[in-house]
Amino acid sequence: MSVKDRDPLTGHQTTGHEWNGITELNTRVPPIVWFFIIVTHLFALIMWILLPTWPLVTTYTKGILGFDQREVVEQDIVLAHIARADWTDRIATLPADDILNDTELMARVTGTAHQIFGDNCAGCHGTNAAGGPGFPSLIDTAWLWGGDTDTIMETLRVGINSTHPETRYAQMLAFGRDGILPRDDIRLVVDYVQSLSGAAAPADRIAAGGEIFANNCAACHGENGLGNTDLGAPNLADAVWIYGGDDMAMYQTIWAGRQGWMPTWEGRLSLTERKILAVYLQHLGQEARQ
Repeated sequence: MSVKDRDPLTGHQTTGHEWNGITELNTRVPPIVWFFIIVTHLFALIMWILLPTWPLVTTYTKGILGFDQREVVEQDIVLAHIARADWTDRIATLPADDILNDTELMARVTGTAHQIFGDNCAGCHGTNAAGGPGFPSLIDTAWLWGGDTDTIMETLRVGINSTHPETRYAQMLAFGRDGILPRDDIRLVVDYVQSLSGAAAPADRIAAGGEIFANNCAACHGENGLGNTDLGAPNLADAVWIYGGDDMAMYQTIWAGRQGWMPTWEGRLSLTERKILAVYLQHLGQEARQ
């Protein structure tokens, strides 16, 4: 078939290719398509000249407009800080109790802290700060390191088992895995610890578990299991459990040990932002206990 043949219906020349009686037409690209191709290429060329575009070895082409998105964002951040300075300066200087009792200031705190918490903390502690399996609640009174403003701010600053040189360290031994206690002794300790929260168990098992607890656990958790905020050792007598208080969960905790982790926020959140978070958590705790 000659390429000069024309389709009788459309009048277009054919390409000379034919498949099972179907002939391929040599259809021209519509002019509107060429128009948009030319326009978009011209637009791209103009943008290459006006704006930062091409990467070089150590820099990039700046564009004749001198536009820099990074500078724009930095300027926006500076302006935002200036706009908030009227109340953030007060946050930085006032005691936590004064902030909590200032309705207008607390409205600012909750509005700002909600976003900070959602962006940085909610992934582990939950959107309502109530925690979950393996992550402590931040709205109860069972603080591992203490729940006053200064202590919360310090925990936020250095983290727990984090990369910060001044991080708080906390680790529970793996009493079973490392061969410190046999299985039966671990079960006795489980019965004793559960009894501290009011759970029922035979008296002889509680007595035996209490002796094992005194020799192996009291150094961190205290003689009566009330915990030690200097060491981050939780209270075992308040029925508040991070990893679960049932037989299986407690056995696993004693057998394999626990080591929580929280990153340091010093490089990400400013001192004022950490104080806003600390006050916000105290506020949430007050609301939860009402």
